[in-house]
Amino acid sequence: MIKALLSLLMLLLIGCSASTSATQESATMSKVQPETEATTESTEIQSYLKFDDFEHHLHQEDDKIYVINFWATWCKPCVKELPYFEQIQAQYKNKNVEVILVSLDDIKKLNNKVIPFVKEKNLQSTVILLDDADYNSWIDKVSPQWSGAIPVTLFYNKNKREFYEQEFDYQELEHIVKTFL
Repeated sequence: MIKALLSLLMLLLIGCSASTSATQESATMSKVQPETEATTESTEIQSYLKFDDFEHHLHQEDDKIYVINFWATWCKPCVKELPYFEQIQAQYKNKNVEVILVSLDDIKKLNNKVIPFVKEKNLQSTVILLDDADYNSWIDKVSPQWSGAIPVTLFYNKNKREFYEQEFDYQELEHIVKTFL
């Protein structure tokens, strides 16, 4: 009897896990409506469960300068510097600068934590959620210099790449962006 109950419990757990995995395997796209009357555009949050699906964001060969910041809602230094990235996006978007904010929050927190956070902070930069828990397999692909701590930022264009594992203030960020212009 106990063996049968354990078998049934295992079957239920495996079934739930498989269902969850199948659901999580597909990338998620959520629309977030900023809470300002002047803004009518919505912000999309792309979600990736595998780094390989996200990686193309790190290797664009166009004429843009990319500022890619890895952060999380639970990381105080990350949250503190987000307004500076937003300023860079606003000030330099006409100079082919694109800020991409890559949240490393858990995909399960997308709807109840990340989307409300993006709304509350009125983030206008591109926001992506990357939830590939196999960090050891992909951190070096972002930069061999990355210890795994956040916040970190990658700046690149088709000719140059720079990686910084640190918290920024606006002046530091702007100085680096200007070296790419």
